[in-house]
Amino acid sequence: MVLPTLARPAPRVPRRRPARGRLRGGAVLLPLAALAVAVALQEALTRTGVLPGSYFPPASQTAAALLVELGGATLWQTLGSTVSTWLLALLIAVPLGTAVGTVLGLVRPVEAFLRPVVEFLRPIPSVALIPLVVLTIGTSARSALFLAVFASFWQVLVPAIAGVRSAHPIALDTARSYSFTLWQRLRWVQLAAMLPHLATATRLATSTSLILVVTAEIIIGIPGLGHEITMSRSVGNPARMYAYIVVSGVAGIVINAVVKRLERALFVSHGIGAQA
Repeated sequence: MVLPTLARPAPRVPRRRPARGRLRGGAVLLPLAALAVAVALQEALTRTGVLPGSYFPPASQTAAALLVELGGATLWQTLGSTVSTWLLALLIAVPLGTAVGTVLGLVRPVEAFLRPVVEFLRPIPSVALIPLVVLTIGTSARSALFLAVFASFWQVLVPAIAGVRSAHPIALDTARSYSFTLWQRLRWVQLAAMLPHLATATRLATSTSLILVVTAEIIIGIPGLGHEITMSRSVGNPARMYAYIVVSGVAGIVINAVVKRLERALFVSHGIGAQA
């Protein structure tokens, strides 16, 4: 009698993960390669007359104008004005939205009472408030600050409400069984649940506030990058205009990178895996 033999499972071959350095190198080189292709394509299309040079100057002319501005004081002064207004707006909107969202998330009757007001104000585009802001506040940097705070506040408020309510009920019951105070429950249970929501909200508020500050500078004429973009267009200098547009984009990239670094450090300090 022949006993059936059991087939042994094939040994699992561990999958080789690509080196972290290779991944980081690709994450940097691929965007740079795409940028180089886009710049070369724009240069060729303008030089060959496919794109009108009066509206789309060659990338080489924009680069030359940018180098001239980098050597002067105007760019750095306007960049400082824009970044300072952006930073102040973020420092106001994020703590205020987090605090109000935490209260509304914890006290459901108050949130239900204020929900119609929130749903009415939240969809209003901040740009639509520019005439009212100019009439009430004026044409100073405070107008751009108000618009940026108004737009960023809603970006933080709604995720904060959802975040404070996302704490696991078992964790809350455990905290109550150990006689945690309200502040201790917020600190040790609900803050950990809120962090992913607040991280995403802060990143959105970062971009939104910068967009609103530059937009207000363009429309109202407040000193800053947006104002220089408008002035360059008015005097018929498109190369300088695009140079300041490039500076605005680079500022957004740098700001987003800094916020991501701070976000990772915050998650690590609270023992939570950092987001990608």
